[in-house]
Amino acid sequence: MAIVGSGLSGLSAARLLTEQGVSVTLFEKSRGPGGRLAAKRVTGGSADIGAQYFTIRNPEFSRFLERYAGPESFAVWQARLGFQQSDGQWQPFPEEARYVGTPRMTAISRALAAGLDLRAQTRIAHLARNDRLWTLTDTDGGTYGPFDAVIITAPPAQARDLLADSQLPALAAKLEEPVAGILPCWAVAAFFESPPCSEFEGMRPDHDVLYWAGNNSSKPGRDDQGQWWVLHGTPQWSAANENTRAEKVANDLVMAFQDVTGTQDAPAELVPHRWLYARSADTRRPGCLWFAGEGIGLAGDWLSGGRVEGAFESAEALLAAMSAP
Repeated sequence: MAIVGSGLSGLSAARLLTEQGVSVTLFEKSRGPGGRLAAKRVTGGSADIGAQYFTIRNPEFSRFLERYAGPESFAVWQARLGFQQSDGQWQPFPEEARYVGTPRMTAISRALAAGLDLRAQTRIAHLARNDRLWTLTDTDGGTYGPFDAVIITAPPAQARDLLADSQLPALAAKLEEPVAGILPCWAVAAFFESPPCSEFEGMRPDHDVLYWAGNNSSKPGRDDQGQWWVLHGTPQWSAANENTRAEKVANDLVMAFQDVTGTQDAPAELVPHRWLYARSADTRRPGCLWFAGEGIGLAGDWLSGGRVEGAFESAEALLAAMSAP
């Protein structure tokens, strides 16, 4: 089995398939696994630049993480989290355990990937089928296979393009609507030498620019001097500024953070990052897509509600569909 993409859905599928005795090869265009379970190197450590936390409502997901990532790779974030209502009043988040990777989000994906056949920095450009077996070709002309089936866990825009470039237009057409529902996000990690906010460790303001602000240094396992805060732009603002210079985006997000918190402190360091495919606006939950006639499956959190846990549930649903009579 070939799996394109090594975010949580790809890693979950790989682990579950390997347990069933299937030979799995993962292909990842980036330097390492994780997808949006991402962290960026910053002065003195790292900052979670993608998913800020996750919840566990499915006991199967909890058991999966305990078994394959290990209990030491994640922990509860004991944070005060608040959201701002349209009238300006702040309310606490609903009571629920929220987890983070320790000492960074990538600890989970690194643990899940350990021992798997993962080909990093390998962007798959084309799929070709011959006699019901698949061969994959990367952007440098390298070929891999044969494989009995292919699982694609890339965001829908990238999955659509891969299918179209592989002369599979009917499958690519099925992703046109999901592509429109994936929202971008500009993010920036900002270092403050003194605490810029004392009321919350994480907040979701009612603001045109700032969607989220979280104190990364308050998460378990971090050992920072000062405070690293991660700021996320709203989907609408991020889309409008998709091609704006990173330096201006970072400054605008900091100004929005100052507006929300009232702090006058300026950050000593800024590390921006643009997510072209960050969140799914589609609330439908098909779970996965399995094209049995072609031997191609698609999985990802965008098919299962958009949450981190949804990535695992999508992989689980796809494997069930693939094994159905």
